[in-house]
Amino acid sequence: MPVIVTVEIPGGTKEQYEQNTEQITSADWWPMPGFLAHAAGPDGTGGWRVVDFWESAEAFQAFVEKATPIFRSSGTPPVMPRIDEAVNVMVGR
Repeated sequence: MPVIVTVEIPGGTKEQYEQNTEQITSADWWPMPGFLAHAAGPDGTGGWRVVDFWESAEAFQAFVEKATPIFRSSGTPPVMPRIDEAVNVMVGR
């Protein structure tokens, strides 16, 4: 079942996000199986918001296991993602 993953990062910065993204997308394990789409930006309260779409919660968890050292190295604070069932995911250009 596809899922919507929302991550709110209080105090997160654009610089941290860009550093994390560069390291993740250049890793030999990227893209992870099950990854569908990604969006991120400021949350309007001085933090950062990430919204991902994955084929399953298990696929997202496999990503977290690979990416956690990257998040720690950039000083991104630990967060608890919200995972919700997606009824439909459409990706286009």
